[in-house]
Amino acid sequence: MASDKIIENENLEKEDLEILSEEKIFQKPKKVPIKQRQNVIEIEGFNFYYNSGSKQALFDINMAIKENTVTAFIGPSGCGKSTLLRSINRMNDLVDNIAVDGKIVVHSKDIYEKGMDVVKLRTEVGMVFQKANPFPMSIYDNVAFGPRNQGISDKNILNQIVEDSLKKAALWDDVKDYLKDSALGLSGGQQQRLCIARAIAMRPKILLMDEPTSALDPIATLKVEELILKLKNEYTIVIVTHSMAQATRVSDYTAFFLHGELIEYDRTKKIFTNPKDQKTEDYISGRFG
Repeated sequence: MASDKIIENENLEKEDLEILSEEKIFQKPKKVPIKQRQNVIEIEGFNFYYNSGSKQALFDINMAIKENTVTAFIGPSGCGKSTLLRSINRMNDLVDNIAVDGKIVVHSKDIYEKGMDVVKLRTEVGMVFQKANPFPMSIYDNVAFGPRNQGISDKNILNQIVEDSLKKAALWDDVKDYLKDSALGLSGGQQQRLCIARAIAMRPKILLMDEPTSALDPIATLKVEELILKLKNEYTIVIVTHSMAQATRVSDYTAFFLHGELIEYDRTKKIFTNPKDQKTEDYISGRFG
């Protein structure tokens, strides 16, 4: 039996073994190696247009994102990475005169299908924006805002949701004695973690993060990155980042975009050590971007 286990482990990729070890550290072991995990987001032939179709921003995007992984979207400004991110929970619907074709399937549902409940979609696919945007109310009320809107009024339940969400966002110890204080009094890094807690309070399955550390100092950035590594044990995370170093630190997969096209998509270590496309090599080596 022991020899069978050795052979089985030898068949796992080194990266998978590292992931399994990492998940033990965070006390939520995943028995399934990354390659065997289910696809929770499947993008098929997706095109996106602004100005009623006159300006195309994304061209024939095809990719699948696996459960409980972190996927980084990288590329120069204007390459389409944020447009694609915001398409996954249809935040782009708030922009006038957009058009799409192709499919984005989230948990086996085509989210652009007629009759799709967009409010429910955005509950299941949470969003954290580039700039922290706490509401001008107390820390407690920020986190409780979404659950209250969903009809939860029981004080004990709300208290538990707020505490659990702040703990998952690694903010509870900082604010537990100041829950009634204004959220606007928090530091920039704390505000961003509060926004993550607010998203978690809605109990999503997927978290989208659009450059969540771009406005933070290095120490606050490190805290958010550590948080991302922990959160992936419970959520599937897609992050847009301009920092290639950040992509290497937090992501399992990396997708490189250029001029609205998906140039290359693979395990992060492969993208940064042995890219298949010369354009990817040029970008990660700093020749442009």
